[in-house]
Amino acid sequence: MLARREHSGEELKTKLCAKGYPQKVAGEVVAALAREGLVSDDRFAEALLDVRKARGYGPLRIRHELEQRGVSAELIDHWLDPADSGWIEQIRRIREKKFGRQQPSDFAERARQARFLQQRGYTHDQIRRALSTDDAD
Repeated sequence: MLARREHSGEELKTKLCAKGYPQKVAGEVVAALAREGLVSDDRFAEALLDVRKARGYGPLRIRHELEQRGVSAELIDHWLDPADSGWIEQIRRIREKKFGRQQPSDFAERARQARFLQQRGYTHDQIRRALSTDDAD
């Protein structure tokens, strides 16, 4: 399993249990792999963040996915900073790729674009700034 991609310790434990290994054995194996440096939640969080960010997903969606896979809140906070200015540049690129350069002309179009960006996992502030006509942001 580790040859294909990084896994969190919790995710690997779950997969081993699903294959029929007892919970205790799966926990011991994952702990041994972590001691050897073959399983690392830190590496997993970094890799998942890079992949999801490259696909255009926002910090809320990435945070949720990391939580679902058993990564600790402290580690998520270390790797994921929603206040980073890079998110604003990314959300503007995503909006422009999907809807074009023209800003929404009416409320309905603005709401449609905001829903799309919200589903991608961006914060309300990031969405507001992406849909803003003010270039000072």
